[in-house]
Order: sequence, then structure tokens, then C-alpha cells
Amino acid sequence: MENQLFPVFFKLNRLHVLVVGGGNIGLEKAQAMLQNCPESNITIVALDFLPELEEIARRYPNVELIRKPFSCGDLLGKDLVVAATNDHALNYTIWEKAKGSKVLINVADTPELCDFYLGSIVQKGNLKIAISTNGKSPTVAKRLKQVLQDALPDTLDDVLNKLYIIRDKLKGDFTAKVKQLNNITDVLVKPNH
Repeated sequence: MENQLFPVFFKLNRLHVLVVGGGNIGLEKAQAMLQNCPESNITIVALDFLPELEEIARRYPNVELIRKPFSCGDLLGKDLVVAATNDHALNYTIWEKAKGSKVLINVADTPELCDFYLGSIVQKGNLKIAISTNGKSPTVAKRLKQVLQDALPDTLDDVLNKLYIIRDKLKGDFTAKVKQLNNITDVLVKPNH
């Protein structure tokens, strides 16, 4: 079956994410979110935390560490949940409670329990490309990330900024503006002669 995922980009500064797990997986997920949005609102619940997570909580004011076992009340006011423990039974319990609370959840390394995936991300300034293999091979996604990161020029953000200025100065209705922008950017997709 082909990949039927619908890609979206969350504004994590407007949402509240719960991460359950203070070990390597929780650290990896928190770092990924903060790398993409340093103003992410993240609450991490665990019995113990890696020193790196404690450092993150000191550096990022919107990251809160709560040292306690997971409970249903942790889901209150949360928009997304990441179950990042190495305890499969606990991860399943978190999944059950999240589904009962209508909160979207990602259970690390358990694709069948995920409402969403945290894909590999390529970023060049304001351009952000997310890569998904539908949970089949995160390794392939990481390799493609490397290829695209190297292939896309660093000056791409300058192009985006200039096109943004041009777009604001264009006259006409939406259709006319789209046509003009398509003509301007046609050079980006034409093969070199």
C-alpha cells in the first residue's frame, strides 16, 4: 500500500506537547521539536531525566520537566503526545488514554499506534521539507535528508525572501498573481540548456 499520510506542519509555539519519557528517546524527540521551533511548549513527564533534558529545561523557558509517573491528568490541555518510554506496556497505556482524550499521539518505534510521525527534516532558511517513508525506513529518510541538504543551495532563502516581496507588490486577483509568480519561478524548474 502506498503512503497515504497527509503532511502538515504544526506551529508548536501555539500548541502544547506532552512527552512521556526522560531518557534517550524523550531527549531525541524534544531536541527535534526545539530545533524546528525553539518556542515549543513541551511538558516532559518521567521518573528520571537525562542531564541533557535538565539542561534543555534550563535553556528553554517553555520546556517543563515533571518528575512523576504518567497519569491521565497529564493529558489535560495537551494537543499532542509523544510516548517515549522503553516500556511497551506503559506506551500502550499512554496511547489508550490519549485516544480516549482525543489527543493526537506518536508512540516511538510503534508505527501502528501513531497518529503522526516525526519525519526527517531538511531546512534551508524558511524552506522546510519533511520526509516520510510511512514508518518503513527511518534510515532511508535520514539518507535522503543528507542528499537534499547538500543539493539545495544555501542562497535559497534569499530567493524565497525576494519572491515574498514580489508577491506583495503584484497587482490583480489571486489567479493573476499565481500566474505571474509561476512565470517568475519557471526558471527554477526548467532544465538547463
